Amino acid sequence: MPEQPRSSLDPIFQPKAVAIIGASATATKIGGRPIAFLQTAEFEGSIYPVNPNYADVQGLPAFPTVSAIGAPVDLAIVAVPAAQVLASLEDAARAGVKASIIFSSGFAEVGPQGEALQRSITQLSHASGMRIIGPNCLGVMSGADRLYATFSPIISDGAAPHGHISIVSQSGAFGAYCYAMARERGLGVCRWVTTGNEADVDIGECLDWLVGDPVTKVVVMYMEGCRDGDKLVRALKKAQAARKPVIIVKVGRTEVGAAAAASHTAALAGADHVYDAVFRQFGAFRAQSIEEAFDLAYAITVAGLPRGPRLGMLTVSGGAGVLMADVAAELGLEVPEMPQAAQARIRDRIAFAGTRNPVDITGQSGSDPELMPLAYELMLGDARYDSLVVFLSAAGLSRGAPGLVGMAARMRAKYPDRIIVMSSLFPPHLRAELDAAGVIAFEDPNRAVRTLAALTWIGERHASPAPSHAADRVVVIPAQAMTEPEAFDLLRAQGLPMASCRLAKTPDEAAAAADAFGYPVVLKIVSPDIQHKTEIGGVILGLTSAAAVREGYATLRRNVATRRPDAQVQGVMVAPQLSGGVECILGVQRDPVFGPVVLVGLGGVFAEAMRDVVLRLAPVDVAQARQMISELKGHTILAGWRGSAAADVEALAQALAALSDVAVAAGDQIESIDINPVLVRPAGEGVVALDALVIARRTPSSLQDEPPKAPSPAVEHV
Repeated sequence: MPEQPRSSLDPIFQPKAVAIIGASATATKIGGRPIAFLQTAEFEGSIYPVNPNYADVQGLPAFPTVSAIGAPVDLAIVAVPAAQVLASLEDAARAGVKASIIFSSGFAEVGPQGEALQRSITQLSHASGMRIIGPNCLGVMSGADRLYATFSPIISDGAAPHGHISIVSQSGAFGAYCYAMARERGLGVCRWVTTGNEADVDIGECLDWLVGDPVTKVVVMYMEGCRDGDKLVRALKKAQAARKPVIIVKVGRTEVGAAAAASHTAALAGADHVYDAVFRQFGAFRAQSIEEAFDLAYAITVAGLPRGPRLGMLTVSGGAGVLMADVAAELGLEVPEMPQAAQARIRDRIAFAGTRNPVDITGQSGSDPELMPLAYELMLGDARYDSLVVFLSAAGLSRGAPGLVGMAARMRAKYPDRIIVMSSLFPPHLRAELDAAGVIAFEDPNRAVRTLAALTWIGERHASPAPSHAADRVVVIPAQAMTEPEAFDLLRAQGLPMASCRLAKTPDEAAAAADAFGYPVVLKIVSPDIQHKTEIGGVILGLTSAAAVREGYATLRRNVATRRPDAQVQGVMVAPQLSGGVECILGVQRDPVFGPVVLVGLGGVFAEAMRDVVLRLAPVDVAQARQMISELKGHTILAGWRGSAAADVEALAQALAALSDVAVAAGDQIESIDINPVLVRPAGEGVVALDALVIARRTPSSLQDEPPKAPSPAVEHV
């Protein structure tokens, strides 16, 4: 089916006429709740109950079918048993209904028969163009449009305030929980959608629509998996370009199946690591809890994103200042010292103040009314901190609290490009005043700093330039298994810095190659049937003479004959043994959802043990490659550790970008590429790859018919 435009979801989020198929006169039943909710909310469009057994439903005229309505219908809510769903949808499609929400369960979540029925729904959607949310979902709410197309009882207890947070969830029950949490915290929600089994519309399309929604300022997502990585990535890119924050709670930390773990790269690029990489690459923040997600959503809707990472901390408690400073350092925020002149001005008023950053003006601020505003001015004006956390202890409950709130509001108005966070205990009416002034309020100073660190991370990722794409070229990968010399030749031809090597088919050829390279040399068995040569004694290091090379050749052949007698042997690869540098790993792994993923990490025999790797979707340009390398925990080793020479990080970044180009050019022909180790020499001396494994897709000709292998969204009975 051709990709549908964003506007195809307009009837789901902003319908003018809604039909409820399976409408009930009982307001507490599944088919009755959306009617009751719509009427209570004073939905401004038309509401059409559909049930052949009633003449009217909840005070509205009822119709036997959608076709009998005789008026345009944008959205049909389907609340009938699973066996009746398809016929109901067919009637809706004939009537020209543009979109449907299927509450009904009994589809892919219950087994093969349900899966077949769900496929029929998908086919109907594709054939008719009618967009479908669900089945097995809790529906959609758009507070801005007074639309409550749901049967969730959560609305019976009251709607969330209208605001600028949108929520999209693959789980209906969890989506309802998120909505309730937002409501109880007083956070404004504008859109809410649960996608259920995703027979048609998926989470990526919903995100894309919400990113383009002018009412939505931030999107909170709950997801278990994704079937269409391209849609999700396009939506995340769109959000990044629009500087619209996306906060994701992603569950299901699973590994790629054993069949994919044929190389170091595959073993390291587990499915959850790839999701992490996608989120990081496109500026979506992965929250570790719903509470953290809504902390961020609240802060963004109140104050926006920081302009930079410089954090100032103003406190009336030295202990709280130390706590905040520790958390800030842990999370990588910049905590620059106050200018000396500014420090001196504070000490002139209170000699025992802490003036570096955090700035501790102690309890003296209660008796000197000019001290707090002076500190504000010096930290926002002179020191020009991007964000300022102000810890007031319990002063938010004191008689002077309104004055403190007013002061923060005035400072926010004077410095609108700075983020101000007040940390204290405030009654609800003062919290509301702070929110209205664009000042964030948290009780816990630790939580305040963590939220600022996350907001800073999002802001930095949204400011990142879009990646440059690989050149318009195609790399052809042989369908049969590749030997290591063939992998070297292919990668060298694409600009990768591969070590010299030669295939020898006799002991004398091996000795001649070694003489040409110079000693010492390495010998490796060459067989398309053997990927991990060390495991069968297929590698010999440190050979220093022609006689040793001849003997080594014979040893390798004997080892293979003993341990892998079935293997086809083409000869022995001879290569110079190189040393002097830091061993790294470069790799490509084809993810079943997102396509080629590139990887860089510390390499050698410890690659899997250390698991110090960074992943990104291809393509990756040199600037992004540098960023990836800088995120390695072992980056300090590359930078020069305890007097050792700094490694040639620039050459490593160029090699990683070149490998990314290969991954894009090869497309779906590649399963994985493993280059380990890559020897990173001292700065200016380049890098050289010492080992390579290229694994082609097994059946590239059948890719179009390949079923999705990604973890499916969770399905649940509703």
